[in-house]
Amino acid sequence: MNETLTAADAVFWINNVWMLVAAFLVFVMHLGFACLEAGLGQAKNTVNILFKNVLVLSLGLLTYAAVGFSLMYPGAAYEGGFFGFAGFGIGTDAGGLTIAYADGHYTYWTDFLFQGMFAATAATIVSGAVAERVRLSSFLVFAAIYVAVVYPMVGMWHWGGGWLAEAGFHDFAGSTIVHSVGGWAALVGAIALGPRADRFDADPRKHPRMHSLPLAAIGVMLLWFGWYGFNGGSVLSAEPAAISYAVVTTTLAAAAGVMSAALASWGVLHKPDLSMALNGALAGLVAVTAGADVLSPLAAVGVGAVGGLLSMAATAALLKLRIDDPVGAVPVHLVSGLWGTLAVGLLVPEVALSSQLLGIFAVAAFCLSTSAVLFGVLKATVGLRVSLEDELEGLDVGEHGQEAYGDFLILGAATPAAMAAK
Repeated sequence: MNETLTAADAVFWINNVWMLVAAFLVFVMHLGFACLEAGLGQAKNTVNILFKNVLVLSLGLLTYAAVGFSLMYPGAAYEGGFFGFAGFGIGTDAGGLTIAYADGHYTYWTDFLFQGMFAATAATIVSGAVAERVRLSSFLVFAAIYVAVVYPMVGMWHWGGGWLAEAGFHDFAGSTIVHSVGGWAALVGAIALGPRADRFDADPRKHPRMHSLPLAAIGVMLLWFGWYGFNGGSVLSAEPAAISYAVVTTTLAAAAGVMSAALASWGVLHKPDLSMALNGALAGLVAVTAGADVLSPLAAVGVGAVGGLLSMAATAALLKLRIDDPVGAVPVHLVSGLWGTLAVGLLVPEVALSSQLLGIFAVAAFCLSTSAVLFGVLKATVGLRVSLEDELEGLDVGEHGQEAYGDFLILGAATPAAMAAK
């Protein structure tokens, strides 16, 4: 082999390797989502939650390959428009595997893999809000359509070079394009399903109880770790200064979200609440995602801290409205995502607030309407919610015929009848 490696080739190789590593880190986020959702749920639903998270990732990648990627990135001829489609499936000629593709930042296949991991995240967000009472088959149908069509349409408008990009909307890594897309559907799904049995019973002893805060904490730390690929990879190259800057603002915002939520919960509840601190970290991460590339370090701290406080306030508001969101998906991903997108317009002079508002309202209108139609059709046809009997017994047994913890006695999960049967 007599080919000479040029400096440009070396940079291309480094860029591509970093983008692959970033995709792998975003993959780790799906493990984080699974652990967090399982930990904040009841023990009797653990298998169901883990199954949903594995299937959503897998189904999301396949549907994104079949339709979503070509819909989200339809090509240069589409630039500035509202709709474009490059055709079903994925594939490339030799040019997509060389330095000629994407200014030498990555290959076509790396591009697909990185973007596919993002796409699956949008549906995973919804999973937490509808947990413990949604019918598995109905949710998987929803997730497949949402990842194949709805998320890519929104992504097309901005990252695909569409009309939102032309309007000056700025969303670096997806506070709106990913997190609010999932958050709006999470809100609609939680309302369509209604609360879990006994969730708002007058006797608080009957309320569903999270079964493993250690598992939830592991989930949040995995998500935080994966976010370095989510935001750092959104530089779309291995450019050292840009990656370093993005991961520093990301880290500071997460830390500020933890502190604001932890201290606020301590003051309000008179005892520090771990679940609030954990969601505070995620709220800070979601909030900074829109502007991790342009917010100053001090601004990132402020954005993260406000995100943590807003997630707490939104959690309290959902309780008053009797909307059941077992993991806090709406406060974290929707409310904090909206705040982070607005913050870019408020704190970065180069970005117009009007452009940020335009993007927020456009995405809200599209995602609210499409998710309402999807959930409404599923509810009217195949059904959306499991039976009360299956819900009380647990979806692990009702939907899967399995138990997450085998013969281990889970306090409060075993009934006298179940124990007698053993």
